[in-house]
Amino acid sequence: MKRLNTFKYSVLGAACTLALAGSGPAHAINWLMLQGTEPVGASARANVWGFVQADYQKDFSDPNTAGQYVPPKMLGPDLESQSGFNISRARIGVRGTGFPIDSHINYFLLLEMGNNGITSGNGAFAKLTDASVTLNYIPGARIRAGLFKTPGAEEALQGIQTFDYINFSEPANQLLLERFPQRAYTANVGPYTETQLQSGSSLNGFTGPVGAFRDVGAQVFDAFDVGHDWEVSYAAMIGNGNGIEFSNYDGQYDKYLYLSAEKKYGGAGPRAEGMKFFAWGQWGKRLLDNTNDSVANPKLYDRNRAGLGMTYRKNPFRLTAEYITADGMIFEGPDKPSFYFANPANTTGVNNGADGKGSGWYVEGGWHIPKTKFELDARYDTVDLLKGRNDEHTFSKWTLGAQYHLNPKTRLTLNYEIRNFECTANTPQCVNANKNLSGVGNKIGLQVTAIF
Repeated sequence: MKRLNTFKYSVLGAACTLALAGSGPAHAINWLMLQGTEPVGASARANVWGFVQADYQKDFSDPNTAGQYVPPKMLGPDLESQSGFNISRARIGVRGTGFPIDSHINYFLLLEMGNNGITSGNGAFAKLTDASVTLNYIPGARIRAGLFKTPGAEEALQGIQTFDYINFSEPANQLLLERFPQRAYTANVGPYTETQLQSGSSLNGFTGPVGAFRDVGAQVFDAFDVGHDWEVSYAAMIGNGNGIEFSNYDGQYDKYLYLSAEKKYGGAGPRAEGMKFFAWGQWGKRLLDNTNDSVANPKLYDRNRAGLGMTYRKNPFRLTAEYITADGMIFEGPDKPSFYFANPANTTGVNNGADGKGSGWYVEGGWHIPKTKFELDARYDTVDLLKGRNDEHTFSKWTLGAQYHLNPKTRLTLNYEIRNFECTANTPQCVNANKNLSGVGNKIGLQVTAIF
């Protein structure tokens, strides 16, 4: 925790120094600027935009010896089958400036209507994922308020319509894509047989939407040209810490810091060429009833995340690498609706997921074959959950992919995932866990993305 605090204040000091050093228009696009601002003098009152992602996926996992399945062996978000077609995302939005046209004020709205962790299980066919206003009056300190993506990991911050893979890396999925526990302690779910799943039993114990890498709050940010084609960006945000839900029922606030420096090679938009180095941190608390005693006794637990990484893009090559650490509220599967784990971490009754630690990293790259519409991709990612505990887990996978760009806004993506999920501690708890995890197999997917 001491190192997290040191990192926190170091980034804050650097960000404040940048804000006071002066500002100017950021000529090249980055994710903070792309999602939070509009081009000066070129924006309209309302630009309607959106995208659709439809896919087919098949999971080749085997059941345990009792014929039962656990969540990593089924397709999300419903966790009912191992193959099928899905509209994983269908988003429509509008962005622009107010009327009369004023480049000092812009807005961003986005609605999700696909079948995913945002909409599934909460009784809504559509869910608002973004609703923000940016005020561009203070040089060096733009202010954005509302619901929007938090400044953080590259995989989480970037626009999903430009994501080069079908599924997230395990560090992003396990450590960053937050699932919010039920208000009161809830027993674990499953595993279930195929017959039970077909009869309506669910492996997903969560009823609320995932956090979707977003929060409701206020952010100060900007980007600066510092010479020799380098651009430096910063962001500092405070939010409710409740994802895309608007409430702040625990009375706590999450804090976010982000800093990046990018060497610009050319181009514009989300696929501009450059080499970027970045660091980020998130600090918050979660209210959790984590004891099976029939008494409502919620307690506050830390939820801290931090990371650093780099990206490189210069046609025909692309490279990204990132390392992430996590302290508290470690997610280990949607069958844990109250983040309760059967094996207490210590004699005080504090349980693994609530105060556990984890870390993960990934390296990915791509090659756009010259003079063709084909792109080849490869990614390796791994995450270590509940470090030092008697049920420590390591989830690792290779993703081999190919993309075919029909045109600049429409593409086909083919992915094959080679997965290795295991409980790594030499304990009876891991012997039992591996009876389920040993059957986790590979997965294949084909997705079409159409941006409009």
